[in-house]
Amino acid sequence: MKSHYSEPPQGQIQARHTLSVLVDNEPGVLARIAGLFSGRGYNIESLTVSETEHEQHVSRITIVTAGTANVIEQIKHQLDRLVPVHRVTDLTASGDAVERELALVKVVGKGEQRVEALRLSQAFGARTVDATLTSFVFELTGTSEEIERFIRLMAGCGLAEVSRTGIAAMGRGAESM
Repeated sequence: MKSHYSEPPQGQIQARHTLSVLVDNEPGVLARIAGLFSGRGYNIESLTVSETEHEQHVSRITIVTAGTANVIEQIKHQLDRLVPVHRVTDLTASGDAVERELALVKVVGKGEQRVEALRLSQAFGARTVDATLTSFVFELTGTSEEIERFIRLMAGCGLAEVSRTGIAAMGRGAESM
């Protein structure tokens, strides 16, 4: 069986893009968007959804995906054509965007491992949200790269479990979607 996830053609570079999509908050919208991606063999690296305008019943979906310039354009046009979609913005193409992710990280250990886990959490600005005699749960907000670094370091301190929210993002400056 042939995979949809093939290498890009020679000379075309795949890049990571963060798309912000304003949609009507109604049943089935997320399934339609996810179906658009899976039906065409596109991967979603991160997906965050929440109602942002309660009175207007509008939600914001933040999707991180990767592809060639042509693939990203195709994704944006196909999203734009879906009926409940109000607006699609490529935050990567429009310039600098603020991107943040939240992670809960559980570390299990005793003695020096415990001390090192606490020291590293303080260095990263992580908050301790749960502590027992043998474990900690840390909360960390930052870029995906910062969270990845923290997780790699915690692996040596007894990393037991990780839960991540996915990326929330918006463009810098006075303009809004």
